[in-house]
Amino acid sequence: MHCAIQKAEVLDGAHLMQILWHDGTESFYPAVWLRDNCQCPDCYLDSAKARKFLVESLDVNIGIKDLSFDRKRVLITWPSEHTSEFEAEWLKKRCFSQQAREKLQRELFFPECQYWGSELQLPTLNFEDVLKNDEHAYKWLSSLKKVGIVRLTGASNRRGEVLKLGKRIGFLYLTFYGHTWQVQDKIDANNVAYTTGKLSFHTDYPALHHPPGVQLLHCIKQTVTGGDSEIVDGFNICRKLKEKDPRAFQILSSTFVDFTDIGVDYCDFSVQSKHKIIELDDKGQVVRINFNNATRDTVFDVPVEKVQPFYEALKQFVDLMNCEESKFTFKMNPGDVITFDNWRLLHGRCSYEAGTEISRHLEGAYADWDVVMSRLRILRKSVQNRN
Repeated sequence: MHCAIQKAEVLDGAHLMQILWHDGTESFYPAVWLRDNCQCPDCYLDSAKARKFLVESLDVNIGIKDLSFDRKRVLITWPSEHTSEFEAEWLKKRCFSQQAREKLQRELFFPECQYWGSELQLPTLNFEDVLKNDEHAYKWLSSLKKVGIVRLTGASNRRGEVLKLGKRIGFLYLTFYGHTWQVQDKIDANNVAYTTGKLSFHTDYPALHHPPGVQLLHCIKQTVTGGDSEIVDGFNICRKLKEKDPRAFQILSSTFVDFTDIGVDYCDFSVQSKHKIIELDDKGQVVRINFNNATRDTVFDVPVEKVQPFYEALKQFVDLMNCEESKFTFKMNPGDVITFDNWRLLHGRCSYEAGTEISRHLEGAYADWDVVMSRLRILRKSVQNRN
């Protein structure tokens, strides 16, 4: 990083600091932000990487009393005679220019997204390599973030493998179905996944206000005929829907839909939520799909005149998912673990025949994106330090 300081000076009546860098660029830092982010032991707890300085103590109109600098740092004296020292590299990283802010946001949040359809080349890694090697684990999680799905091969045919992946990233996401759950044909099933029927494209658990971000599915036993898995890139489908039918996109990204899930498993539960099927951020980018037709409630809290347009928009969305060029079909083999973005991908399953014995058995678990992203940042640092 080019972060040698050529010149630092105070502007705007002492309310702004300007730095001219040796690479020819310049940065501006408001005095109030500098005071708020003083790195001295009185204002910052380094062992926790956390601010100690209180907003209650902050003069929002503060000015810089004195400023000195060399190539590597600046030293500020405040009207109270408190002093703050800032390293050049620390300041350069936090430059307020749009280019610098965008660069830092990319480093923090890994926003790169690779859209796909039926042509998907499924990223595949070895299960044991991911558990034991940081470079393989980093490739796993970075591909999961970028593509939305990664297959791990070489796991055993026993329960408990998804628990190992949970420990690898940190911990799993507990839901009403337990820390892990068994996808197999069950009598009096409390979830449509626990039947042999076809499952249409869906995301898991929109009945929760914070649906799990990542799903892990380990194939322990696979039926000979049927039971194929289907996936679709929900973000890509949203992009196509917006191009084809902007009104349908607008309806699905603005209408709150009720979801429900009632039953007994890990404990008894009665869950209700409201979500827009297409969830956007403040910039209009799709950040999450919330759609499960099985748990979409019969309760629909909209004016009667909005019901028909909603169904028309939803049908467009589902029809796009089911186009041959949109979906990718594959069959899991015993020992495969599929890990995928439950906020982005919609997944389904072909039906299979029930037998006298269990013919298909998957063990599943969830992880929270905050936990996964935390491990991804740590792994990147570990890999970069080694290289």
